[in-house]
Amino acid sequence: MPRAEPILEVRDLVRHYPLTRGVLFRKQVGAVKAVDGVSFELRPGETLGIVGESGCGKSTVARTLVNLERPTSGSIRYQGEDITRLSGRALKAVRRDIQMVFQDPYTSLNPRMTVGDIVGEPYEIHPEVAPKGDRRRRVRELLEVVGLNPEHVNRYPHQFSGGQRQRIGIARGLALRPRVIVADEPVSALDVSVQAQVVNLMERLQDEFGLSYVFIAHDLSIVRHISDRVGVMYLGRIVETGTDTEIYDHPTHPYTQALLSAVPVPDPEARERRERILLSGDVPSPADPPSGCRFRTRCWKARERCALEVPLLAVPAAFRDAGTPARHDSACHFAEELPVVAGGAGPPRDRPVPGPPPPGGSGPRAA
Repeated sequence: MPRAEPILEVRDLVRHYPLTRGVLFRKQVGAVKAVDGVSFELRPGETLGIVGESGCGKSTVARTLVNLERPTSGSIRYQGEDITRLSGRALKAVRRDIQMVFQDPYTSLNPRMTVGDIVGEPYEIHPEVAPKGDRRRRVRELLEVVGLNPEHVNRYPHQFSGGQRQRIGIARGLALRPRVIVADEPVSALDVSVQAQVVNLMERLQDEFGLSYVFIAHDLSIVRHISDRVGVMYLGRIVETGTDTEIYDHPTHPYTQALLSAVPVPDPEARERRERILLSGDVPSPADPPSGCRFRTRCWKARERCALEVPLLAVPAAFRDAGTPARHDSACHFAEELPVVAGGAGPPRDRPVPGPPPPGGSGPRAA
Protein backbone atom coordinates (compact mmCIF):
# COMPACT_ATOMS: atom_id res chain seq x y z
CA MET A 1 0.00 0.00 0.00
CA PRO A 2 1.38 3.45 -0.90
CA ARG A 3 1.99 5.77 2.04
CA ALA A 4 -0.48 8.63 2.50
CA GLU A 5 0.63 12.13 1.58
CA PRO A 6 1.81 14.19 4.56
CA ILE A 7 -0.82 16.43 6.13
CA LEU A 8 1.91 18.61 7.65
CA GLU A 9 5.38 19.23 6.21
CA VAL A 10 8.01 21.25 8.07
CA ARG A 11 11.13 22.22 6.14
CA ASP A 12 14.20 23.99 7.55
CA LEU A 13 12.19 25.70 10.30
CA VAL A 14 14.16 28.47 12.04
CA ARG A 15 13.14 30.66 14.98
CA HIS A 16 15.74 33.09 16.32
CA TYR A 17 15.17 35.64 19.07
CA PRO A 18 17.31 38.80 18.67
CA LEU A 19 19.67 39.91 21.43
CA THR A 20 19.89 43.69 21.59
CA ARG A 21 22.01 46.23 23.42
CA GLY A 22 21.44 49.92 24.20
CA VAL A 23 18.60 52.05 25.53
CA LEU A 24 17.85 54.85 23.09
CA PHE A 25 19.46 53.25 20.06
CA ARG A 26 18.99 49.50 20.32
CA LYS A 27 21.38 47.41 18.28
CA GLN A 28 21.19 43.70 17.64
CA VAL A 29 24.33 41.99 18.87
CA GLY A 30 23.32 38.37 18.42
CA ALA A 31 20.43 35.93 18.49
CA VAL A 32 19.16 33.04 20.58
CA LYS A 33 18.84 30.18 18.10
CA ALA A 34 15.92 28.38 19.75
CA VAL A 35 15.04 26.42 16.60
CA ASP A 36 17.65 26.19 13.88
CA GLY A 37 16.73 24.05 10.89
CA VAL A 38 14.06 21.54 11.93
CA SER A 39 12.39 19.35 9.29
CA PHE A 40 9.80 16.58 9.62
CA GLU A 41 6.55 15.24 8.18
CA LEU A 42 3.25 14.26 9.79
CA ARG A 43 0.87 11.90 8.01
CA PRO A 44 -2.89 11.53 8.54
CA GLY A 45 -3.73 9.51 11.67
CA GLU A 46 -0.09 9.45 12.77
CA THR A 47 1.48 10.51 16.07
CA LEU A 48 4.92 12.10 15.88
CA GLY A 49 6.66 12.30 19.25
CA ILE A 50 9.33 14.94 19.86
CA VAL A 51 11.65 14.41 22.83
CA GLY A 52 14.66 16.18 24.26
CA GLU A 53 15.92 17.87 27.38
CA SER A 54 14.62 21.23 28.62
CA GLY A 55 15.68 24.14 26.43
CA CYS A 56 16.19 22.16 23.24
CA GLY A 57 13.42 24.04 21.38
CA LYS A 58 10.49 21.60 21.58
CA SER A 59 7.93 24.14 22.82
CA THR A 60 9.13 26.76 20.33
CA VAL A 61 8.46 24.28 17.53
CA ALA A 62 4.96 23.70 18.94
CA ARG A 63 4.12 27.40 19.14
CA THR A 64 5.46 27.97 15.64
CA LEU A 65 3.30 25.18 14.18
CA VAL A 66 0.12 26.91 15.37
CA ASN A 67 1.45 30.38 14.41
CA LEU A 68 1.69 31.70 17.95
CA GLU A 69 5.30 32.40 16.95
CA ARG A 70 6.27 33.57 13.50
CA PRO A 71 9.26 31.63 12.11
CA THR A 72 12.41 33.48 11.17
CA SER A 73 12.67 31.33 8.05
CA GLY A 74 11.59 27.96 6.71
CA SER A 75 8.18 26.64 5.71
CA ILE A 76 5.25 24.87 7.34
CA ARG A 77 2.98 23.31 4.75
CA TYR A 78 -0.50 22.17 5.71
CA GLN A 79 -2.05 20.08 2.93
CA GLY A 80 0.48 21.54 0.51
CA GLU A 81 -0.05 25.22 1.45
CA ASP A 82 2.66 27.22 3.21
CA ILE A 83 0.84 28.62 6.24
CA THR A 84 3.79 30.83 7.28
CA ARG A 85 2.81 33.19 4.47
CA LEU A 86 -0.86 33.41 5.45
CA SER A 87 -2.57 36.16 7.40
CA GLY A 88 -6.06 37.44 8.12
CA ARG A 89 -8.95 35.20 7.10
CA ALA A 90 -6.75 32.62 5.39
CA LEU A 91 -4.72 32.06 8.56
CA LYS A 92 -7.88 32.00 10.68
CA ALA A 93 -9.31 29.23 8.48
CA VAL A 94 -6.15 27.12 8.85
CA ARG A 95 -6.18 27.54 12.63
CA ARG A 96 -9.49 25.70 12.71
CA ASP A 97 -7.69 22.58 11.53
CA ILE A 98 -4.55 22.89 13.71
CA GLN A 99 -5.25 23.20 17.44
CA MET A 100 -3.03 23.06 20.50
CA VAL A 101 -3.15 21.52 23.98
CA PHE A 102 -0.93 23.45 26.36
CA GLN A 103 1.45 22.15 29.00
CA ASP A 104 0.07 23.71 32.19
CA PRO A 105 -3.64 23.04 32.80
CA TYR A 106 -3.63 25.60 35.62
CA THR A 107 -2.59 28.63 33.56
CA SER A 108 -4.03 27.73 30.14
CA LEU A 109 -7.64 28.14 31.33
CA ASN A 110 -9.14 31.54 32.14
CA PRO A 111 -10.08 31.44 35.86
CA ARG A 112 -12.87 34.01 35.31
CA MET A 113 -14.69 31.93 32.71
CA THR A 114 -16.89 28.91 33.29
CA VAL A 115 -16.04 25.60 31.69
CA GLY A 116 -18.92 26.04 29.27
CA ASP A 117 -17.58 29.42 28.13
CA ILE A 118 -14.01 28.08 27.82
CA VAL A 119 -14.96 25.09 25.68
CA GLY A 120 -17.48 27.14 23.68
CA GLU A 121 -15.14 30.08 23.03
CA PRO A 122 -13.87 28.63 19.71
CA TYR A 123 -17.46 28.86 18.43
CA GLU A 124 -17.43 32.60 19.13
CA ILE A 125 -14.28 32.98 17.03
CA HIS A 126 -15.51 30.62 14.28
CA PRO A 127 -19.32 31.06 14.33
CA GLU A 128 -19.69 29.18 11.06
CA VAL A 129 -18.81 25.90 12.80
CA ALA A 130 -21.86 25.81 15.08
CA PRO A 131 -25.13 27.79 15.09
CA LYS A 132 -25.56 29.96 18.16
CA GLY A 133 -28.52 27.99 19.52
CA ASP A 134 -26.66 24.68 19.18
CA ARG A 135 -23.43 25.60 20.97
CA ARG A 136 -24.50 24.69 24.49
CA ARG A 137 -25.43 21.18 23.38
CA ARG A 138 -22.11 20.74 21.60
CA VAL A 139 -20.18 21.88 24.67
CA ARG A 140 -21.97 19.30 26.81
CA GLU A 141 -21.21 16.60 24.23
CA LEU A 142 -17.51 17.53 24.23
CA LEU A 143 -17.33 17.37 28.02
CA GLU A 144 -18.88 13.92 27.93
CA VAL A 145 -16.47 12.80 25.19
CA VAL A 146 -13.44 13.67 27.34
CA GLY A 147 -14.88 11.96 30.42
CA LEU A 148 -16.31 14.92 32.34
CA ASN A 149 -19.80 15.41 33.72
CA PRO A 150 -21.82 17.65 31.34
CA GLU A 151 -23.71 18.99 34.36
CA HIS A 152 -20.53 20.74 35.47
CA VAL A 153 -20.69 23.14 32.55
CA ASN A 154 -21.23 26.14 34.86
CA ARG A 155 -18.29 25.41 37.16
CA TYR A 156 -15.02 27.34 37.14
CA PRO A 157 -11.53 25.87 36.53
CA HIS A 158 -10.49 26.08 40.20
CA GLN A 159 -13.23 23.57 41.03
CA PHE A 160 -11.49 20.83 39.03
CA SER A 161 -8.35 18.75 39.58
CA GLY A 162 -5.29 18.98 37.34
CA GLY A 163 -6.27 15.96 35.26
CA GLN A 164 -9.81 17.28 34.82
CA ARG A 165 -8.47 20.67 33.75
CA GLN A 166 -6.33 19.05 31.10
CA ARG A 167 -9.42 17.23 29.85
CA ILE A 168 -11.12 20.61 29.57
CA GLY A 169 -8.17 21.84 27.49
CA ILE A 170 -8.49 18.79 25.23
CA ALA A 171 -12.24 19.41 24.85
CA ARG A 172 -11.52 23.00 23.83
CA GLY A 173 -9.01 21.74 21.26
CA LEU A 174 -11.60 19.35 19.81
CA ALA A 175 -14.37 21.94 19.54
CA LEU A 176 -13.64 22.90 15.93
CA ARG A 177 -13.06 19.28 14.82
CA PRO A 178 -9.40 19.86 13.85
CA ARG A 179 -7.27 17.46 11.85
CA VAL A 180 -4.01 18.14 13.70
CA ILE A 181 -3.44 18.65 17.42
CA VAL A 182 -0.12 19.90 18.75
CA ALA A 183 0.22 18.67 22.35
CA ASP A 184 3.00 20.51 24.19
CA GLU A 185 3.91 18.29 27.17
CA PRO A 186 0.21 17.74 28.01
CA VAL A 187 0.87 15.35 30.92
CA SER A 188 4.10 16.67 32.47
CA ALA A 189 2.23 18.59 35.23
CA LEU A 190 0.03 15.61 36.20
CA ASP A 191 0.40 12.68 38.58
CA VAL A 192 1.56 9.38 37.09
CA SER A 193 -1.85 7.67 37.36
CA VAL A 194 -3.56 10.71 35.81
CA GLN A 195 -0.96 10.81 33.04
CA ALA A 196 -1.99 7.31 31.95
CA GLN A 197 -5.66 8.32 31.89
CA VAL A 198 -5.01 11.40 29.75
CA VAL A 199 -2.74 9.51 27.32
CA ASN A 200 -5.32 6.73 26.93
CA LEU A 201 -7.99 9.38 26.35
CA MET A 202 -5.90 10.99 23.61
CA GLU A 203 -5.40 7.62 21.92
CA ARG A 204 -9.14 6.93 21.97
CA LEU A 205 -9.96 10.39 20.60
CA GLN A 206 -7.40 9.93 17.82
CA ASP A 207 -9.26 6.86 16.56
CA GLU A 208 -12.66 8.45 17.07
CA PHE A 209 -11.96 11.79 15.39
CA GLY A 210 -9.22 10.76 12.92
CA LEU A 211 -6.64 13.08 14.47
CA SER A 212 -2.94 13.50 13.79
CA TYR A 213 -0.76 14.39 16.80
CA VAL A 214 2.51 16.19 17.30
CA PHE A 215 3.17 14.98 20.85
CA ILE A 216 5.95 16.82 22.67
CA ALA A 217 7.30 15.50 25.97
CA HIS A 218 10.46 14.78 27.91
CA ASP A 219 9.13 11.50 29.36
CA LEU A 220 10.53 8.85 27.02
CA SER A 221 8.20 6.07 28.18
CA ILE A 222 5.05 8.09 27.48
CA VAL A 223 6.32 9.14 24.06
CA ARG A 224 7.01 5.50 23.13
CA HIS A 225 3.54 4.46 24.30
CA ILE A 226 1.65 6.93 22.11
CA SER A 227 3.96 7.65 19.14
CA ASP A 228 4.32 6.01 15.75
CA ARG A 229 7.51 7.92 14.96
CA VAL A 230 9.90 9.79 17.24
CA GLY A 231 12.21 12.75 16.67
CA VAL A 232 15.00 13.53 19.17
CA MET A 233 15.96 17.21 19.54
CA TYR A 234 19.17 18.74 20.84
CA LEU A 235 19.96 22.47 20.93
CA GLY A 236 17.43 23.50 18.28
CA ARG A 237 17.89 20.63 15.84
CA ILE A 238 16.56 17.11 15.33
CA VAL A 239 19.47 14.70 15.69
CA GLU A 240 17.71 11.36 15.14
CA THR A 241 14.33 10.24 13.85
CA GLY A 242 12.64 6.92 13.20
CA THR A 243 9.90 4.61 14.38
CA ASP A 244 9.51 3.91 18.09
CA THR A 245 11.29 0.55 17.71
CA GLU A 246 14.18 2.07 15.74
CA ILE A 247 14.75 4.88 18.24
CA TYR A 248 14.24 3.00 21.50
CA ASP A 249 15.75 -0.40 20.66
CA HIS A 250 18.32 0.57 18.01
CA PRO A 251 19.53 4.14 18.68
CA THR A 252 22.57 5.23 16.66
CA HIS A 253 23.13 8.83 17.81
CA PRO A 254 25.19 9.27 21.00
CA TYR A 255 22.74 11.79 22.46
CA THR A 256 19.79 9.41 22.02
CA GLN A 257 21.81 6.64 23.61
CA ALA A 258 22.61 8.88 26.59
CA LEU A 259 18.95 9.81 27.01
CA LEU A 260 17.83 6.17 26.95
CA SER A 261 20.51 5.12 29.41
CA ALA A 262 19.02 7.57 31.93
CA VAL A 263 15.57 5.91 31.82
CA PRO A 264 14.85 4.17 35.17
CA VAL A 265 14.80 0.37 34.98
CA PRO A 266 12.31 -1.35 37.33
CA ASP A 267 14.27 -4.63 37.42
CA PRO A 268 17.08 -4.35 40.05
CA GLU A 269 19.19 -7.05 38.38
CA ALA A 270 19.00 -5.39 34.97
CA ARG A 271 19.76 -2.06 36.58
CA GLU A 272 22.95 -3.46 38.09
CA ARG A 273 24.11 -4.97 34.78
CA ARG A 274 23.78 -1.93 32.59
CA GLU A 275 26.24 0.93 32.49
CA ARG A 276 25.00 4.51 32.50
CA ILE A 277 26.25 7.01 29.93
CA LEU A 278 27.26 10.11 31.88
CA LEU A 279 27.78 13.14 29.67
CA SER A 280 30.53 15.61 30.50
CA GLY A 281 30.11 19.38 30.49
CA ASP A 282 26.99 21.54 30.27
CA VAL A 283 24.56 22.23 27.46
CA PRO A 284 26.03 25.03 25.31
CA SER A 285 24.18 28.32 25.06
CA PRO A 286 21.75 28.56 22.11
CA ALA A 287 23.06 32.09 21.63
CA ASP A 288 26.52 30.68 20.80
CA PRO A 289 26.18 27.05 19.70
CA PRO A 290 29.30 25.04 18.83
CA SER A 291 30.47 24.81 15.24
CA GLY A 292 29.83 21.64 13.28
CA CYS A 293 27.97 19.07 15.36
CA ARG A 294 26.29 20.79 18.30
CA PHE A 295 26.61 17.74 20.51
CA ARG A 296 30.38 17.39 20.06
CA THR A 297 31.27 19.31 23.24
CA ARG A 298 29.67 16.52 25.32
CA CYS A 299 30.21 13.54 23.04
CA TRP A 300 32.74 10.77 23.71
CA LYS A 301 33.06 10.06 19.95
CA ALA A 302 33.89 13.61 18.88
CA ARG A 303 36.78 14.12 16.42
CA GLU A 304 38.13 17.05 14.47
CA ARG A 305 35.64 16.36 11.69
CA CYS A 306 32.77 16.99 14.11
CA ALA A 307 33.95 20.59 14.59
CA LEU A 308 34.38 21.19 10.86
CA GLU A 309 31.27 19.60 9.32
CA VAL A 310 27.61 19.81 10.26
CA PRO A 311 26.31 16.21 10.14
CA LEU A 312 23.31 15.69 7.89
CA LEU A 313 20.14 14.08 9.22
CA ALA A 314 20.23 10.97 7.00
CA VAL A 315 20.75 7.23 7.14
CA PRO A 316 24.40 6.67 8.18
CA ALA A 317 26.60 5.14 5.50
CA ALA A 318 27.31 2.11 7.70
CA PHE A 319 23.62 1.12 7.67
CA ARG A 320 22.46 2.11 4.18
CA ASP A 321 22.74 -1.43 2.82
CA ALA A 322 21.66 -3.12 6.04
CA GLY A 323 18.20 -4.49 6.66
CA THR A 324 18.26 -3.81 10.39
CA PRO A 325 16.17 -1.27 12.36
CA ALA A 326 19.38 0.76 12.74
CA ARG A 327 18.74 1.95 9.18
CA HIS A 328 17.11 5.28 10.05
CA ASP A 329 18.06 8.97 9.98
CA SER A 330 20.76 10.04 12.41
CA ALA A 331 22.80 13.27 12.39
CA CYS A 332 26.15 11.80 13.47
CA HIS A 333 29.42 11.29 11.57
CA PHE A 334 30.23 8.21 13.65
CA ALA A 335 26.80 6.67 14.21
CA GLU A 336 26.76 3.16 15.58
CA GLU A 337 24.52 0.95 17.67
CA LEU A 338 25.01 0.59 21.40
CA PRO A 339 22.69 -1.70 23.40
CA VAL A 340 22.18 0.98 26.04
CA VAL A 341 18.64 -0.11 26.85
CA ALA A 342 19.15 -3.80 27.48
CA GLY A 343 22.03 -3.51 29.92
CA GLY A 344 24.72 -2.89 27.31
CA ALA A 345 27.99 -1.07 27.82
CA GLY A 346 28.23 2.67 27.61
CA PRO A 347 31.13 4.69 26.20
CA PRO A 348 34.66 3.73 27.19
CA ARG A 349 35.59 5.45 30.43
CA ASP A 350 39.11 6.26 29.22
CA ARG A 351 37.86 7.94 26.03
CA PRO A 352 39.43 11.45 25.92
CA VAL A 353 37.42 14.62 25.64
CA PRO A 354 37.05 15.75 21.99
CA GLY A 355 40.16 17.26 20.45
CA PRO A 356 40.61 20.97 19.78
CA PRO A 357 38.42 22.50 17.09
CA PRO A 358 39.75 24.47 14.15
CA PRO A 359 40.67 28.14 14.69
CA GLY A 360 37.64 30.31 15.34
CA GLY A 361 35.37 27.46 16.48
CA SER A 362 33.78 26.97 19.85
CA GLY A 363 36.01 24.68 21.89
CA PRO A 364 34.78 21.64 23.77
CA ARG A 365 34.37 21.81 27.51
CA ALA A 366 36.50 19.84 29.88
CA ALA A 367 34.97 16.87 31.62
